[in-house]
Amino acid sequence: MKTLISPSILSADFSDIANVCKQLQQANADWIHFDVMDGIFVPNLTFGMKFVKDCRKHSTLVFDVHLMIDRPERYVTQFVQAGADIVTFHVEATSDVAGTIKLVKDAGAKVGISICPDTPVDVIAPYLNDVDMALVMTVHPGFGGQKLIADATKKIAQIKSYSPNLLVQVDGGVTTQNVGSLLSLGADVIVAGSSVFNAPDMAQAIKDLRG
Repeated sequence: MKTLISPSILSADFSDIANVCKQLQQANADWIHFDVMDGIFVPNLTFGMKFVKDCRKHSTLVFDVHLMIDRPERYVTQFVQAGADIVTFHVEATSDVAGTIKLVKDAGAKVGISICPDTPVDVIAPYLNDVDMALVMTVHPGFGGQKLIADATKKIAQIKSYSPNLLVQVDGGVTTQNVGSLLSLGADVIVAGSSVFNAPDMAQAIKDLRG
């Protein structure tokens, strides 16, 4: 399977978001990554369901919605209704992991489970057979443009050892210089914000990130 590239729209110009969605499609992105932050689980605020719904009008790409919010079970159904194809939530953000997984599935979307850099893989291991993707955060969630935490990358291979066929997504500080090491560990889906949107040629950046 080819490496999937999911550019993080957080790094885009929101005032031109319709064109951004179209440009990503033309640049051969596979998915669009939406970083939803609530100012509680992470120290930043971004956007909500309406933003995803408005973007949906301008793209047929897979919408990869990453909920960095407290008690995500409150909103997963609404994000699916807004156009999310995949909803990923943090194991650290809810006391009802199994229930949240079920809510996403019942709403008709695929489900991902995410861990922060300080959370061991053992915490999500019991749920890996019930989800479609595991997201390894290689920065502390909250802000774009951070440097990749190398020690967190070992979790990629650990997850693959538990569940070889599960999609593993990596998010945080990914560049064309370090993506090769992530792919060699087993990463399937690469999230990149600055590396795509700050590049002189978006299509070339996406191509380079495939490794």
